[in-house]
Amino acid sequence: MKVIKRQKNSRNCIICGLDNELGVKAPFYEMEDGSVYTIFSFKPQHQSYPERVHGGVITAMLDELAGRVYWIIDPDMYAVTTSLETRFRKPVPYDTQLKGVGRITKNTTRAYEAVAKICTMDGEELASAVIKYFKVKAEDVANSDVSEEMAYDIEDNVTEIEDIL
Repeated sequence: MKVIKRQKNSRNCIICGLDNELGVKAPFYEMEDGSVYTIFSFKPQHQSYPERVHGGVITAMLDELAGRVYWIIDPDMYAVTTSLETRFRKPVPYDTQLKGVGRITKNTTRAYEAVAKICTMDGEELASAVIKYFKVKAEDVANSDVSEEMAYDIEDNVTEIEDIL
């Protein structure tokens, strides 16, 4: 599948923040089928029980995937989570390459619903979520300039999923 473009990373986000030393630093790609895709690894600092990632960190990644998918439609609009239902199917390991995908399932004028999942590189589903969002203008999200936070626009040569695997 073809990559349309790589989305920007933030400075401090726990999932995509490149300046956050405890962050996942995940890259996110807009795909030709309208989904958002990532390849990433959790760190030992994201642990709950030994050898397992904390459910809250897993849920944060699912929320990030589903939240970012709306930027394909409108990059100036942010998604504010209104409800989130996570299903944990198997333990999620750290220090292991994983993949994630987010897709919109319903879209209205003021809100949307999306699904996200985290899988092993072999495609075994580890966790998934159904998430609902309100659409909010970027300038209404924070008192500071959000464009400064989302300043990392990284160019890479990724053109297909195979390039990031």
